[in-house]
Amino acid sequence: MRAHEAGALHAEAGHRGPSWLREPDDVNALFPGLWADGVARDDDGVLRVGGVSVKELATEFGTPLYVVDEDDFRARARAFRSAFGDADVYYAGKAFLSVATARWVAEEGLNLDVCSGGELAVALRAGFPAERIGLHGNNKSVAELVRALDAGVGRIIVDSFEEIDRLATLAAARDVRASVLVRTKVGVEAHTHEYIATAHEDQKFGFSIASGEAAEAVRAVLKSPSLRLLGLHSHIGSQIYDTAGFEVAARRVLGLQAAVRDEHRVELPELDLGGGFGIAYTSQDDPQTPAVLAAGLAEIIAHECAGYGLAVPRLSVEPGRSIAGPSTFTLYEVGTVKSVPLDGGASRRYVAVDGGMSDNIRTALYDADYSCTLASRASSATPVLSRVVGKHCESGDIVVKDEFLPDDVAAGDLVAVPGTGAYCRSMASNYNHQPRAAVVAVSAGDARLIMRRETEDDLLALDVG
Repeated sequence: MRAHEAGALHAEAGHRGPSWLREPDDVNALFPGLWADGVARDDDGVLRVGGVSVKELATEFGTPLYVVDEDDFRARARAFRSAFGDADVYYAGKAFLSVATARWVAEEGLNLDVCSGGELAVALRAGFPAERIGLHGNNKSVAELVRALDAGVGRIIVDSFEEIDRLATLAAARDVRASVLVRTKVGVEAHTHEYIATAHEDQKFGFSIASGEAAEAVRAVLKSPSLRLLGLHSHIGSQIYDTAGFEVAARRVLGLQAAVRDEHRVELPELDLGGGFGIAYTSQDDPQTPAVLAAGLAEIIAHECAGYGLAVPRLSVEPGRSIAGPSTFTLYEVGTVKSVPLDGGASRRYVAVDGGMSDNIRTALYDADYSCTLASRASSATPVLSRVVGKHCESGDIVVKDEFLPDDVAAGDLVAVPGTGAYCRSMASNYNHQPRAAVVAVSAGDARLIMRRETEDDLLALDVG
């Protein structure tokens, strides 16, 4: 999946759009699987979230704007906690993390994954219980490991032999015993984009089971008196819609666990099978509920443990984007609309907004699909296949590749793109020196800023030249 040199997806999209995209009977209708529960239109067709109009939000906070339905976010967190019962559910800080969201996660009883010193700093600033934090990362620095140890982080997922040695030395110097999981590569090719598939052999994360490397990592941890081995970790990728891939992963990682028992007379108490469960970005996506996912994983683990004669370990899962992602949409203001002639007498409608790849890089980076809707009013105009693009100096600056928008969309209108709560603000950039967008949380008619918009002064403050 590579971008055409004349612009992302230029060679593939075609003026008719993808085969799964159908012209809507009502261009104002909201596809329910794409939006947070608190999002609806009022009598004038204006999008409202938690009872607050997007026109009010745009006036008060500006655009582009990430709008989080706090009640939806919390409900999704509770759904995973309830579905997985005694298992530990780790919210993915890398999907989206702020002091406010870290507190929501803590209050809803979830644990938290962080994968950098910066994410750990946010978690600690929020007062998140350190014993419920897991630290990921393939190249953790000494400073990051020291901070994790000093804070009392509950588990560190080790990813290399160098890290095992480094962590053992640091823990011994502090007279503490660090709890660790060994990250394994199970050789499963997840059906997802190559950049977010994380369990095949030729990639940077973890220790290979097939080569014996993972078994050697276990030996190294068990030999160190300053390390406590909690269990094994596996993660096959992200944006995964069912549990089929986990069956092979569980069989291989539990096979290693059985080998550890036989060699070391140690039965590891925990197992982290990752997760990375998918969400709906467009009408073609059909994610499963937390209850269905939990039942599927429980059945797989019980079956594989029985086969190896293992007691069922305490399970940890990492839902990934599936909590933050659907709870947020991005609000933009339209600036320019133009139709570009194509071969055969056709044309493509381009709707340019005041953000773009600086606030959502996923379309350009992952070939990701998104939906959108006219948010500031209802329209009776004919639906027209359109492409929503940003304001950056890149032909690949595409937000929504193909969507039907009303023919009368014009400058000053607001459009909303759902499913942007994960990996959009967290991957945002200052490309073209664009200040990063604000994040606002809405609940029960109240909208409050949780991350302010960057200003030109913020950008210039970093420039010491």
